[in-house]
Amino acid sequence: MPVRPTAVSILALSLVTAAASLTACGSGSGSSPDTVKISFKQSTDNSIKVMDTYLADIKKQFEKEYPGKKVELVPIKAPDSEYYTKLQQMLRSPRTAPDLVYEDTFLINSDITSGYLKPLDSYLAKWQDWGQFVDTAKAAAQGEDGKTYGVPDGTDTRGLWFDKRVFKKAGLPTDWQPKTWDDVLAAARTIKEKVPGVTPLNVYTGKPVGEGATMQGFEMLLYGTNDGTTDPLYDKTSKKWVAGSQGFKDALSFVETVYKDKLGPDVSDALDPNFGTAVRGELLPQGKLGIDLDGSWLPQDWLQGSGHEWPDWSKDLGLAYMPTQHGQAPGKVSMSGGWTWAVPSKAANPDLAFDFVKTMQTKANAQKWYIANSGIAVRKDVASDPSYTSAQPGIKFFTDLVASTHYRPAYPAYPKVSTAIQEAMESVTTGDASVDKAASTYDSTLKDVTDNQVVTQ
Repeated sequence: MPVRPTAVSILALSLVTAAASLTACGSGSGSSPDTVKISFKQSTDNSIKVMDTYLADIKKQFEKEYPGKKVELVPIKAPDSEYYTKLQQMLRSPRTAPDLVYEDTFLINSDITSGYLKPLDSYLAKWQDWGQFVDTAKAAAQGEDGKTYGVPDGTDTRGLWFDKRVFKKAGLPTDWQPKTWDDVLAAARTIKEKVPGVTPLNVYTGKPVGEGATMQGFEMLLYGTNDGTTDPLYDKTSKKWVAGSQGFKDALSFVETVYKDKLGPDVSDALDPNFGTAVRGELLPQGKLGIDLDGSWLPQDWLQGSGHEWPDWSKDLGLAYMPTQHGQAPGKVSMSGGWTWAVPSKAANPDLAFDFVKTMQTKANAQKWYIANSGIAVRKDVASDPSYTSAQPGIKFFTDLVASTHYRPAYPAYPKVSTAIQEAMESVTTGDASVDKAASTYDSTLKDVTDNQVVTQ
């Protein structure tokens, strides 16, 4: 694993790289009316070209379909947290704003509130395919004003990936399905005892990992602390963020236990912003990780041409849903998010940008993308197509989790709330704070970042 840079050096690198991106990608003044500039998140793993390959194919289709029009692809190569920073800097000026951007649903409302994105309702009203998109996916791209600012390109769910090879060595069942958090920890402890040299359990944590820590890690725990009928992070009745909950402390305690009892990766590795790349590209394929709390998209890194080809992954790995804390109903937990294609408010060629979206989101092209990136379909016509559901091992497992999944409260304050969660996780991971102190600090920060829109449960 690379040595983790300091927070200061990460910020400095982010700003320097962002400045370079801005210079390279200016699309406002001087832009050709016949060229559409598409900005997207490029994998930090040089061998992973799933998005690059897909967009290159759509570019060819588009330029053939619209003679005289050109597509310029503008990749941003960065971990999630740095990608968001760079993207927002690009969106601030007509000189640097692309025509189409790849937006995580967790950030979209913040960017809508900042005035960075253009409402798409006038385009969507004339686009017949929009009726094929499921309502939950549409809602994830809506602003508080009821307008839609992005076209979703799929969703995702999360669960427990476990290595059957490691489990066999540890004497654990290869059809493992834990019923409680304690079952998960018990399996990790058995692996630690019986299979030295293997990391028993990975739970993403800390600020360097960004939203991955919040969503793959903390929220997969927090949303399993109650009965699943209420949101433990945001109270929809009072329209306030939840502070002081026992569930929050219990989720932090789980994270603390993983790292305090050395059931997880070394803290220096866990707090590396590129740790997710190492999990997918090295630890899991090489049989060095027992259990990984992670997302449905992992197989995209193991497909033919990925550079990490792993044709036997479905034989070597098992899938289990994440249980609720004590096994209480509904018994399982998943979180869902996803990404959207959005048009910046300062885009030079918004009409051309939406034409590109229409080419990208035909049934055939959408299905090709869902399968290539191990995504979960948000088009009803694709989700019901047998060639999609049988295209790859695991698709049915993760698609079935949609029935019991949760969506983040994607309000404008959410990115700041997420950062506060990451800080609380990091402090118990490193041992710099007790669970009570970390929870108390979170509550104070929550009041600050939400203008005191907080309710105590």
